[in-house]
Amino acid sequence: MSHAIEGDDETTLAPSLYDTIDRIVHAGVARSTLGLSPSVLTEAWMDWAVHMAISPGKQMQLLESALWGSWAVYQEALGIKEQAVDQPDGKDQGGKSQESEAQESGAKGRAQAGPHIADRRFRDAAWQQLPFSLWANAHAQNWQWWQQAVTGVHGMSPAHENLLAFVSGLMVDTLSPSNYAQTNPEVMTTTLSEGGKNLMRGAQHLMEDLERRGRAASATPASTSALHDAASSAQQPPVEVGQTLAITPGKVVMRNRLIELIQYSPATETVQAEPVLIVPAWIMKYYILDLSPHNSLVRFLVNQGYSVFMVSWTNPDATLRDMGLEDYRHLGVLEAIDAIQAVTAAKHLHAVGYCLGGTLLSIAAAAMGRDGDERLASVSLFAAQTDFTEAGELRLFISDSQVTLIEDMMADKGYLSSEQMAGTFALLRARDLIWAPVVDHYLLGKPSHSFDLMTWNADATRMPATMHAEYLRRLYLNNDLAEGHYRVAGKAVSVSDIRAPIFAVGTEDDHVAPWESVYKLHLFADSEMTFVLANGGHNAGIISEPGHSRRHYRIATTGATDAYRAPNEWLSDTTEQDGSWWPAFANWLEAHSSQRVAPPPMGMEHGRYRVLCDAPGTYVKQT
Repeated sequence: MSHAIEGDDETTLAPSLYDTIDRIVHAGVARSTLGLSPSVLTEAWMDWAVHMAISPGKQMQLLESALWGSWAVYQEALGIKEQAVDQPDGKDQGGKSQESEAQESGAKGRAQAGPHIADRRFRDAAWQQLPFSLWANAHAQNWQWWQQAVTGVHGMSPAHENLLAFVSGLMVDTLSPSNYAQTNPEVMTTTLSEGGKNLMRGAQHLMEDLERRGRAASATPASTSALHDAASSAQQPPVEVGQTLAITPGKVVMRNRLIELIQYSPATETVQAEPVLIVPAWIMKYYILDLSPHNSLVRFLVNQGYSVFMVSWTNPDATLRDMGLEDYRHLGVLEAIDAIQAVTAAKHLHAVGYCLGGTLLSIAAAAMGRDGDERLASVSLFAAQTDFTEAGELRLFISDSQVTLIEDMMADKGYLSSEQMAGTFALLRARDLIWAPVVDHYLLGKPSHSFDLMTWNADATRMPATMHAEYLRRLYLNNDLAEGHYRVAGKAVSVSDIRAPIFAVGTEDDHVAPWESVYKLHLFADSEMTFVLANGGHNAGIISEPGHSRRHYRIATTGATDAYRAPNEWLSDTTEQDGSWWPAFANWLEAHSSQRVAPPPMGMEHGRYRVLCDAPGTYVKQT
């Protein structure tokens, strides 16, 4: 029960004592469960257990599968290297073949001798010898069996299936023989050859990491030592933003409570009349798009003759706890547009949004289109979603219970810490982000080899409580933007109100914004759209500079009046092209620009948009 409080203009509800007690308890639970709601897993397990109990056919199928898997391991133990021993292609009660079940659950095919060979954890030649090949095969069969056990249960919720498949995969991978010195032949060989020095180095690395984490946990949000500590623990030279990263020349020409606006220095005698505004995600620092000189999208665009401006978000603390999505739209996008027009005198500009920044830009562009604001010459969205019904593995963690727990957890500090966000992303790719570093750093004693993308990935930011709660509830949970319920200035907005041409990019291996989800923009936008599908993941697929080996992409344009094509149809209709998609993007921007002009001044001589400092500014250095 809540009590009404009379205000001057409205009546608000204040939480009662009982509500406050519940929120405090929930926050305590969240701290002990790493922010994961126990009810989410409990509901999924109950759904599975009840339906499994009344599915004798599924139980028999799992028994048969276990027998075939055991037979495959037995063959391995006997040294039999014959080709796969197939299971019967029987149908389960839901009408699905075992093979399709395995594909849907992420398994690598039917039980067979040596299915671990395709797993890069077991690619070393030592894993092909007994007893290591036996252990690896047993692990592969165990992983596959559990995927089959928690999926394809007749009547079970697909959302619960996906969650249990993910959790069971995490649990089985924890017991992988590659994770332990006693069962990893690479670790054993290294230990024997070095006389155990690798384990001594690993122990030293562990102590250094624990000490660094302890300092980080006790540091205030204003501390500026995190990057230096991370570099020192990895025995690497300090990585400093503005010295080795984010070094494209420029000036900060505007600052408000939420952003610094960076204007980059021109590199050509003339530039396109329409400047480019880049709105990055605020979950990490902006310099993902201005890493090292060789892979900086900013530098690439500047060298192509564009006036480029970048939003650099502040790293929020408790004082910004009430900042909401509307503040991000107004202070982060609209004020940046106003500043760019004041500095350049351009009537129109190209707007680019990446990840969350792309979602925010789509909201801002939709509101501008609705209100007749025609200042956007084009809108480009990189790995950005406008519909969240198929929002990748992060969707597994989003439910009313989970969001409520996060809200209660944020209520105390006023923000979601960067460590909590990093932990969630690490779970999504536990093999690469948790177990692989454990083996390399602690068991093999290898130093951490830091590179630009890794350094950026460790430079996370906090999330203001109000904004993050709105983002999770209104976009992820309720899907308000796609369903027409998202309101800006009291009125609903729709992506179909975007009038400018759109350039959208998805990546093949994106676990945050799957390309099919990004492609859904075709269902909502009524303007011309050029869609690119690049190889790589959420970050590496976007940072796809020319000259990078093994890069390819597909590109096609859909007219405003063209018929819709499903993702698989689009894929079959387009041809794979070698190389980076960046030149195609630059050509597209040029085709939607008017003319080349003399470069604009760097900021204004006086007033709000005068030069404040050199790029990369001050906000990016906040920790």
